[in-house]
Amino acid sequence: MERISRVVGPAATNVHVLADERSREAIAIDTAIPSLAWIATELAVRNWTLKLIVSTHGHWDHIGDNAAVAEATGAKIAVHLLDRERLVHPTPLWAPFDIPPSIPAVELAEGGEIRFGAIRLTVLHTPGHTEGSVCLQSTDDGMLFSGDTLFAGGWGRIDLPGGSAEAIVESLGRLAELEPIVAVFPGHGPATTIGRELPWLEMVRSSRRLPA
Repeated sequence: MERISRVVGPAATNVHVLADERSREAIAIDTAIPSLAWIATELAVRNWTLKLIVSTHGHWDHIGDNAAVAEATGAKIAVHLLDRERLVHPTPLWAPFDIPPSIPAVELAEGGEIRFGAIRLTVLHTPGHTEGSVCLQSTDDGMLFSGDTLFAGGWGRIDLPGGSAEAIVESLGRLAELEPIVAVFPGHGPATTIGRELPWLEMVRSSRRLPA
């Protein structure tokens, strides 16, 4: 798998583009505003064809350029059903600009697969930050794209629309069961590994509550 990333917008969102090196098929994860120009340039330079735009959840800082990237590339938009309305009818709390609506054509669900070229990403439904938050796992490459469920040293906010402490505790406990070597690429902040986060993740799993 080839992977490029860029920090985008006022909320410093990590936008990821992944590609299969043989087929040159690609997907984009969390196309925040302004990522269109960067994505279009990278696709052209690398001769990649964007097949899918994946929103790990429906908050404005992860979906703002969905419609623009879809129109420019012909790629379809994918999101979990429980966050679909956040894309169709965005509610941009504190956003410094308008967030255009986008229409998902692909429904993500627990255990589903995203395929491009020889790459397979498994969908993990990990609610808590929002009802429809997902992570994407590549078992072949040992990678997890965790959206705003898991950060280096922390987790996504639960005081925003769709947040739930109980749900995110369950989701973080589930991620604690992944192999320690798995590399984690979150929606904000630096990359990490499951092993690096494991001490506090195991506390969450055993205590069934978030750290104070």
